[in-house]
Amino acid sequence: MTKADLIEEVSRLAELTRKDSEVIVDTIFDSVVRSLRVGDKIEIRGFGSFRTRQRKPRVGRNPKTGDRVEVPAKKIPFFKPSKELKDLVNTSAAVEAAPAAPSVPPITH
Repeated sequence: MTKADLIEEVSRLAELTRKDSEVIVDTIFDSVVRSLRVGDKIEIRGFGSFRTRQRKPRVGRNPKTGDRVEVPAKKIPFFKPSKELKDLVNTSAAVEAAPAAPSVPPITH
């Protein structure tokens, strides 16, 4: 699903214009980014939580030349799904993976 798909879904389900739905989706994403930038944790019950993790500086390699490259310390966003979300994903995957019952042709005499 893309951002455009999400905007379309919000528009359809909430019976809003596409422009209003775009403002809503953009506002949510901007709020998440702003919170992560200042180090806040975002928790959405039943969905999961977002936070940042600190990566230490390290020495990497340029894959083309093989030269050593200093990689600075940085913060990376991290998402941890809730138990409910994991269960929902696994339940729907199990239902989709279940083999369909064989169709029985009608008996004609």
